[in-house]
Amino acid sequence: MKLIIQVWRQESRDAKGKFEKYNLEGLDENMSVPEMLDFLNEKLIKRGEDPIAFESDCREGICGQCGFVINGHVQSPEKQATTCQTHLRSFKDGEEVFLEPFRATAFPIKKDLCIDRTALDRIIAKGGYIGVNTGQAPEANSILIGHDTAESAFDAAACIGCGACVAVCKNASAALFTGAKISHLSMLPQGKLEAKTRVQKMVAQMDAEGFGSCTFTGACEKVCPQGISLANIVTMNREFWKS
Repeated sequence: MKLIIQVWRQESRDAKGKFEKYNLEGLDENMSVPEMLDFLNEKLIKRGEDPIAFESDCREGICGQCGFVINGHVQSPEKQATTCQTHLRSFKDGEEVFLEPFRATAFPIKKDLCIDRTALDRIIAKGGYIGVNTGQAPEANSILIGHDTAESAFDAAACIGCGACVAVCKNASAALFTGAKISHLSMLPQGKLEAKTRVQKMVAQMDAEGFGSCTFTGACEKVCPQGISLANIVTMNREFWKS
């Protein structure tokens, strides 16, 4: 399989970047996009050239670290898929494929396809901890939680923090991410004690990081690889006004 790859190359945050063209042959259609970059980097290293910087870890669609923009699609042209779950069979033989990093003020480019997502970590850190009795583990069924509540909390907790919601949003809003992190604790009894201070601190940190406002277009929900629902933004807003 042959592909023409246009990759965004940028040495550092303050350097000017540009697309660089690479003609690749001998690709396997079952390769993932990160595996294709591994293939390309091996060739660049052998030629004494600087390899393309990109992030990846689990390569199973779990960690959210590998995300970038493929042909204008955040994370993947496939529905509810991460970059590492995107395989070359998604493209036509000989097709030109553009790869570039997420674009958002709160996600500065570190190098090439690597961005700094630590703004999301700082939002989570502001959430603090939950207050629980320590000591002997309680009986699993001693705190009754309804099935629907448990399922909704689990769905919210599935957020992998990849930042796709921010990258696709015209305002670069982190409302879906923050809403998911607030929702999954606010729904459960264990998270009720600190609920008011948690939502205030996390929303304040989200604003301080420079993320934009949510205008509820729903683009974030469509590209989220975990299918996080817009209902979590509603929950966040409700919890904020209650606080």
